Amino acid sequence: MLRDSDVLSTLMQRKPAYSLAQDLYCDPGVFKADMNHIWYKEWVFAIASCEIPKTGNYVVHDIGAYSVVIVRGSDGEIRAFHNSCRHRGSVLCKAKKGTGPKLVCPYHQWTYELDGRLLWARDMGPDFDASQHGLSRVHCRNLSGMVYICLAEEAPEIDAFAERTAAYLAPHDLENSKVAYESTIVEQGNWKLVWENNRECYHCAGNHPSLCRTFPEDPRYIGSDGELNDLQQQHTARCEAVGAPSAFLESGPGDWRYVRTPLLDGAESYTLDGKVASTRPNSTLPFRDAGALLKYKYPGCWNHFLSDHVILFRVTPISPMETEVCTKWLVHKDAVEGQDYDLQRLTEVWVATNSEDREVVENNQRGILSPAYRPGPYSPLHEGGLIQFTDWYASTMIAAMTGRSAAIAAE
Repeated sequence: MLRDSDVLSTLMQRKPAYSLAQDLYCDPGVFKADMNHIWYKEWVFAIASCEIPKTGNYVVHDIGAYSVVIVRGSDGEIRAFHNSCRHRGSVLCKAKKGTGPKLVCPYHQWTYELDGRLLWARDMGPDFDASQHGLSRVHCRNLSGMVYICLAEEAPEIDAFAERTAAYLAPHDLENSKVAYESTIVEQGNWKLVWENNRECYHCAGNHPSLCRTFPEDPRYIGSDGELNDLQQQHTARCEAVGAPSAFLESGPGDWRYVRTPLLDGAESYTLDGKVASTRPNSTLPFRDAGALLKYKYPGCWNHFLSDHVILFRVTPISPMETEVCTKWLVHKDAVEGQDYDLQRLTEVWVATNSEDREVVENNQRGILSPAYRPGPYSPLHEGGLIQFTDWYASTMIAAMTGRSAAIAAE
């Protein structure tokens, strides 16, 4: 198992525009470093806010060693707390989701308000100060219907991302949506391989027949390396004329990106016939063929926002070669299954695509385990996103491990 110093040395010696060294995809020490320096420090997407619409609704989300309770308070605010009682550490919420007027520890019934304050602890003596034993908070922000948490003591700046998110997601009403379907699969591959597979469509023609009916393989459609083709530029102008921000936009460190891309041949949604999957849209876009607003936020999610529905993908590492991928399809909260949408039609393209991607990632991981594996070059045309991702990963890790800024680490 590599130590942090070994991980740093491996990262410093990597060849840009090539896949990573074998240990970076397999080694338990690297996985530990990834968790400590990225997953426990960065803002990570957890849930859609519409999953907990009422007071007392909660969801438990686990990231590595941490378990977090995300709950909506009586004031409507969404907060996050460590899922650990301040008495002797028992988990507060055993279920993955639920509802309660208070948060009550199942062990000794210590009772907490939904804002984290300790309300009741039996027989703790006259000197016990309940105000000193409230739940431990986790940084939490609801950004236009997407809830992000950060496990670090001091969270990194997120206001610039929040501002851009508010603009780009304004036409998409996540707050007044609901989860029509949720799928969770576990891929036997490192989390970085899951991301690498997502960041390119070089593999799409040979692996995703359903998706390729509507999703463009040409990387210029999605602004690879900032390059946009004429069709993309026309689509951006058309959407922005009706108040839907669409232009390619990426953060300086490269940890998030937005771009709205047209679908193939005027397709309206990710369906086999290219028509909308829900006739009751959860957006204000005035035309159905608005394409897909593609958004990612490292390290935890990529998302697709269409005129009729939204698809949220969440990535969570489990072990060095095991990653959970959770996908949620959101429709308007008043959309009626069987009337406004057919569930199979809504989900079949990405259910199939996720299954195909799992096989691709697992084959990739098995091949990397071979002693014969050597890092190979990325295609500058089709895999610019992988170059960008591995540059972000390496610079972020180097900065965290050396105390240098990410910009300096990237040089």
